[in-house]
Amino acid sequence: MKRIVGLFLSLGLGVSAQAAPDAALQALLADPAARQAAEAAGKKAVFFCANCHGENGVSKLPEVPNLAGQNPAYLLEQIRKFGNGQRRDEFMQGLIKVLKDDERLQMSVFYASQQPLPGKQEAAQVAAGKVMYEKLCWRCHGEQARGSEIIPRLASQHPEYLATAVIRYRDKTGERRDPQMSSAVAPLRDEDIKAIAAYLNTLP
Repeated sequence: MKRIVGLFLSLGLGVSAQAAPDAALQALLADPAARQAAEAAGKKAVFFCANCHGENGVSKLPEVPNLAGQNPAYLLEQIRKFGNGQRRDEFMQGLIKVLKDDERLQMSVFYASQQPLPGKQEAAQVAAGKVMYEKLCWRCHGEQARGSEIIPRLASQHPEYLATAVIRYRDKTGERRDPQMSSAVAPLRDEDIKAIAAYLNTLP
């Protein structure tokens, strides 16, 4: 992977520090053998993450996000943001700063390869949440809430974590600010947000 980054730089293509890992990730994902090796290495690299995020990226703590099945490019970008302080969490920042670029790639690929675990929620709340999700959220997060390289997967996520995050966007009280998100969720009541979160938790 380091050779790939070096190749871009040697060609004078001006790959920035942010773009270089993305180029390495795309090259890795295009090579089945390299991807398999990265998953195996990533499984070892995430040993210190298991206490919070679970051994396979399914957290046992409702306030901690599941990482299983998340887009690897999105995961890698969030790791980068914790590393440079764009996202703030003293514990996360301390852990991520010691990671090498290869380890960050491997961890992202490992978690992306893991199987999400949908939950079971009260049927009426799920039905209400589905209506509101389809009205407000699907255009960015997708019909099945699986996100993209730049937008997070929400399917199978812990409802408690989701509700807290959305309320912070609505009230503009969290570290992460996004005018589009704040505008989209502004009219939602707490019970609406909990319904959407319940619906999303049930999606595979």
